[in-house]
Amino acid sequence: MAHTIAEKIIAAHLVDGGGGHALPDCEVWPGDIVEVAVDVVLANDITAPIAIREFVKLGGDRPSPRVFDSNRVVLVADHFAPAKDIASAEQCRTMREFAGEQNLVHHYDVGRMGIEHVLLPEQGLVAPGDIVVGADSHTCTYGALGAFATGMGSTDIGVAMATGRVWLRVPESVRIVYGERGALRPWVSGKDLILHTIGQIGVSGARYKAIEFSGPAINALEIDGRFTMANMAIEAGGKAGLFAVDETTRAYVMGRVGRRWEAYDADPDAEYSRVVEIDVGAIEPLVAFPHSPANVRPARGGGDVTIDQVVIGSCTNGRLSDLRVAAEVLRGRKVHPHVRCIVIPGTQQVTLDALREGLVETFIECGAVVSTPTCGPCLGGHMGVLDAGERAVSTSNRNFRGRMGHLDSEIYLAGPAVAAASAIAGCIAHPDDV
Repeated sequence: MAHTIAEKIIAAHLVDGGGGHALPDCEVWPGDIVEVAVDVVLANDITAPIAIREFVKLGGDRPSPRVFDSNRVVLVADHFAPAKDIASAEQCRTMREFAGEQNLVHHYDVGRMGIEHVLLPEQGLVAPGDIVVGADSHTCTYGALGAFATGMGSTDIGVAMATGRVWLRVPESVRIVYGERGALRPWVSGKDLILHTIGQIGVSGARYKAIEFSGPAINALEIDGRFTMANMAIEAGGKAGLFAVDETTRAYVMGRVGRRWEAYDADPDAEYSRVVEIDVGAIEPLVAFPHSPANVRPARGGGDVTIDQVVIGSCTNGRLSDLRVAAEVLRGRKVHPHVRCIVIPGTQQVTLDALREGLVETFIECGAVVSTPTCGPCLGGHMGVLDAGERAVSTSNRNFRGRMGHLDSEIYLAGPAVAAASAIAGCIAHPDDV
C-alpha cells in the first residue's frame, strides 16, 4: 500500500508496547495509536528541569535511574543562558548536574551551546529518517533533513529519556507544492514561502498533520531555507514538517552525521488529506503583522509602521546564510537612530564564521549589537524584551500578544532582508527601498 514520508518513518520505528521490541515490516495509517523508538530526545534550560523531575519519579525507589542512551539525550542551555537571574541559574545548574550524573555526551552549556534547533543539525545529531522528540515546539525544524521531528511536553520527554520510546497518533499528511508556475523573486526566501503558506492555510490549516513540502521551488531551495520552513510548520498547526531527502540534504549531512541513516520517500500514489499548490512567482518579501503569523502582508505595504527594535536571529533565521543576507543590506549604511538592532548568531560556529567573513564588523559598524547565541528575545526572556507600545521586526517565528515582552507591544515577523532594511529605515521597509 502507498504511504507518505511520515507514515514510513513511523512504521520503521514501531515497537511493541511491552518489551519495546522492534516490529519490522508493519504498516501504519493515519489515526493509529502507536509506540515508537526514538533516535534523539531533546530538552533545554526551561523544559529540561521539569523532564528531569519526571524522569526521577519513574525510578521509584531506585536512587539513580539511568537514561536509555547517554549518547541520544541532548540538553542545550539556550533560552536563559548565560543565566539572566538566579532562577535561570538554578535551571541551568539542574541540567548541568543531571548531565554529569548521567554522563551525557551531548550537554551544551555556555561556550559550547547554541540555539538548539540550529545547533543539533550543525553538530550532526539529527539524520534523515530519524524520529526526534523535543521539549520545545519548534523541534519540527529537523524535518528539513527528512526526519520526523515533533515537540512534546516535558513529562513525555522525561519518559522518553528513561525508555527511548514514546506513543503518538499517526498524523494525516498535507502536501504543499511550490513553484509549478514561476521562480522566486529577488529577496524572497524560505521565510517568505512559509509566511505565505501560513497566510493562505491559516494557523490551524495543518492541525496535527504532517506537512510535506515539495515542488520545483523546494527542490531548488538551499538547506537553510528548508530549516526555516520546517521550523514554522508548527505555526500552521503541524505535527511535523518534512522535506524529501535529496542531494542538498545529503551534501549537508555528509561529514556531519557519523551513524547509519535511511531516507524515506512518499509513494507516488500516497493519500493526503489535502494538496495545496502555490505559485511562488507571485510571492514577494512579506511581513506577518500582529498578532498572528497568518496576518501576512507585503513588506512594501508597511511603510507607515515605525519600529523601535529589530531582532535578526532565532532558531528560524539565525544561520550563517541569514546573517549574510542581513549584512548585504546593512553594509555601508547605518541603523536608524531610533532603532535598536540586535543580531544573534545561532551557534558559536555561526558566530566564528560570521567573524571570519567580516559580517560581525559590518553589523557593529552599522550600529547593531551582536549577541551570544540565545533564544532570549524571541520569548520575551532577555536580550531584547519589549516595553508597552514598542514595536519590533523580528526574524523569529511567533508574534502573539506579549510574546516578546509587554502585552501592549507588537511583533512583526519577516525574513532577514526585510528586517535589515527596516532597521535602516526606522519603519517596515523592502530591501530595495533603502
